[in-house]
Amino acid sequence: MSESPTPTPGSDRQTDPHADRYGTRPRRALGTRGRVAVVAALAAAVGVTAWFAVEQTRSEPVTAEVVGFDVPGPEQIEVTFQVHMPPGSTAVCTVEALASSYAQVGTLDVPVGPADGTTSTYAVTVSTSEQATTGVVEDCRATG
Repeated sequence: MSESPTPTPGSDRQTDPHADRYGTRPRRALGTRGRVAVVAALAAAVGVTAWFAVEQTRSEPVTAEVVGFDVPGPEQIEVTFQVHMPPGSTAVCTVEALASSYAQVGTLDVPVGPADGTTSTYAVTVSTSEQATTGVVEDCRATG
């Protein structure tokens, strides 16, 4: 008596080797309502992102970052920094010189602006009470 071989699960699925794992239900394309929902969700996400960007700019209208610094001697440091603010506005930035212990060894308030663009670069020399190892822009405040 010869018995027929027992079929193995998925043996009739020769065209899709992953059918046992993922199933054979065909994917349905999005209907009109689904497409409208996806487009509306994307538009809402873009709108929320733009709103957050505007609010951050409104709450922090002036930002600054150090581009570089040089320590020509034990009593001064030269700091180059960029200021980002709306064109035509003015601000005062506080530049600090720090020692290796992070103690402040010099400070200078620098008036900046008005500038034609949103980014402008400034270079200042800060007098120090001892050798500085770095220069930072502590903050910038809009003045008008």
